Amino acid sequence: MQQHPWLEYAKRVQALAKAGLTYAENSFDQERYQELSEISVKLMSEISDTEITKVRELFTNEVGYQTPKTDVRAVVFKEGKILMVREKVDNCWALPGGWADVGYSPGEVAVKETQEEAGLEVKAVKLLGVFDKKFHAYPPTPYHTYKLFILCEIIGGTLQQGSETLDAQFFKRDALPELSVERGTEGHIKLMFEYMDNPGKEILFD
Repeated sequence: MQQHPWLEYAKRVQALAKAGLTYAENSFDQERYQELSEISVKLMSEISDTEITKVRELFTNEVGYQTPKTDVRAVVFKEGKILMVREKVDNCWALPGGWADVGYSPGEVAVKETQEEAGLEVKAVKLLGVFDKKFHAYPPTPYHTYKLFILCEIIGGTLQQGSETLDAQFFKRDALPELSVERGTEGHIKLMFEYMDNPGKEILFD
């Protein structure tokens, strides 16, 4: 259920403005769409209580037709536990992963992020779920984001911290650490354990 309607309105206005700036054929329309873009920045600044210059930097840094950003997370199990990494940015824990990189498939992103953040070599095995963050218990964000969870199997490497992480460990479902909630909710982490219990569980999506 959508929890932050005005945030969604601001993002939608920004998306429409960017589409208009991309396809408008005359200067008058360009000016109108640029004004819409600025209105969305002001809305976001008011909603998030964030300095307007900061919002403008984060919220309008893409050009062209706007599409959702994609966050890919690797799901790695070992002996009934799930792999998590402690993020330097907030000292909390998340599944290995991050924004999808241009030139990489979702599976390749999951493999790359697991090696970089946890030191383990894995192979991508199965897509488990595709979720829209706005329907789940994530904090407000300026980006419309899809989250992909991909099951991976360990094929080598050594468990260790990476350049963007402070630690990497496996955790039981009933002993999860403090979560980096922008990157993964308790509900989604525990949902992943259902795939460990039932490998034939259907792929879920919003």
